[in-house]
Amino acid sequence: MKCRHCAAELERVCLDLGSAPPSNAYLSEAALRAPEIWYPLRLLVCERCWLVQTEDHAGRDALFGDDYAYFSSFSSSWLAHARAYVEAMRTRFSLTRESLVCEVAANDGYLLRYVRDAGIPCFGIEPTASTAAAARALELDIVERFFGVELGRELAAAGRQVDLVAANNVLAHVPDINDFVGGFAALLRPDGVATFEFPHLLRLLRENQFDTVYHEHYSYLSLSAVERVFETNGLAVFDVEELSTHGGSLRVFAQLRDTGRREPSDAVGRVLGEEVAAGLTTSAGYEGFQARVDKVKDDFMAFLIEARRAGRKVAAYGAAAKGNTLMNYAGVRPDLIAFVVDRNPAKQGRWMPGSRIPIVDEARLRTERPDDVVLLPWNLRDELTAQLDYVRAWGGRFVTAVPALRCVP
Repeated sequence: MKCRHCAAELERVCLDLGSAPPSNAYLSEAALRAPEIWYPLRLLVCERCWLVQTEDHAGRDALFGDDYAYFSSFSSSWLAHARAYVEAMRTRFSLTRESLVCEVAANDGYLLRYVRDAGIPCFGIEPTASTAAAARALELDIVERFFGVELGRELAAAGRQVDLVAANNVLAHVPDINDFVGGFAALLRPDGVATFEFPHLLRLLRENQFDTVYHEHYSYLSLSAVERVFETNGLAVFDVEELSTHGGSLRVFAQLRDTGRREPSDAVGRVLGEEVAAGLTTSAGYEGFQARVDKVKDDFMAFLIEARRAGRKVAAYGAAAKGNTLMNYAGVRPDLIAFVVDRNPAKQGRWMPGSRIPIVDEARLRTERPDDVVLLPWNLRDELTAQLDYVRAWGGRFVTAVPALRCVP
C-alpha cells in the first residue's frame, strides 16, 4: 500500500487489531441472521511524511451510508463545545451578517444552529442522508455531498466562498486527504480561515487510545503531518489550540498559503516541538504501542471474566464506535456484557457490530440494575457519571477500560 498523502510505500506497522466490521455498521434484527463483513484493522506509519493511516480495505460509501447513525447533538458537552466555538470565532474573526460560514461534515446541525442564531449566514456540507435530514429539520441549508476540490470549486463559482469554514472530527475520515484539503483552498475567500479539529496522535500513543482506531478513521493526525498535507494543497497553518475533547484534540487554524496574511503563532512551534521530542517523526516513536494496547485489552477481559465468575451483572453505556473497536478486539460477547444503553433512538433496537450485543434505551438500566456499567465513550466520563448518578443508589460502579482499567463506585 502507498501513503494516502505522499505515495511512499508503507512498510512499518504501528498497530494490528486483527479484523473488525465497520464500527458504525449497527445491525438490524434481520441482519443478525446474515454474515457480517470484517476487514483487517491495522495502522501503518509513513516514514516519509509521518502520516499514520489504516490499511485501505473499505470505500467511503460502504462506511458512510444513508443510515449512518452518529448524531452529534446527543452529547450535551459537545453542544456546549460547539456553542463556545461559534462565539470564539465570531469574536476573533469579526464575523457579522455580511460574513458567510460553512461547516464541512455538518452532521445533524449541532454547530450551525449556533451560527444561525448569531445572525451569521451559513450553510453545511454533509454526505450522509440521515444526519443531513436532521440538520434540514432545523431549517439549515445543507449540501448533501462528499466534499473535495470539485465541490469546493463549484461552490466558489456559484459565489459561495466563505470567510470561515469549520471541519470538526472529519479530517481523519477522508480516504483522499489531498483532495479533501484542496477543497478548502478552493472554498475560502482570499483572507478566509479554515479550522480543523481532530484527536491528537500524540495523545493517542501516550494514553493507549487504540479504541479510536476504526475503519472510518483513515488517518491519525499529528500537527507535523497535517502541516505537510496543508502545504502541499494550498493551505498554511497559522495557529493551533490544544483541546480536551475526544481524549485530547488539536484545533488547527489555516489560511490560504498565497493570500493569507496572519503570522504563525508561538503555539505552532511549541506543538511541533513536542511531537519531535516524543519521536513522532521517527520510527522509534511508535515502538511499544502494540504491547501497551494488548495490556489494556487483557486487563479489560480479565475484569469481565472475573465479574461473570462472581455473579456480577455488567452492562455498558454509549454505543460509540470506539466501544466497538474495544469489544471486537477483546472478543467481548453478550455473555460478558448483557446490553449497551444509548440515548440515540437511531441506535436503539439494533445490535453492536461484531459483538452483537443489543442496544437499548436508558430505562433498561433502572429495571436491570447492573452491578457494573462500562462507559464505552470514556472521554465523556464526567458527563456520563453525572447523568447516570442514580446507578450508585443500588451500589453500581462505573468502569472505563482506556487508558487503563478504572472502577469508580
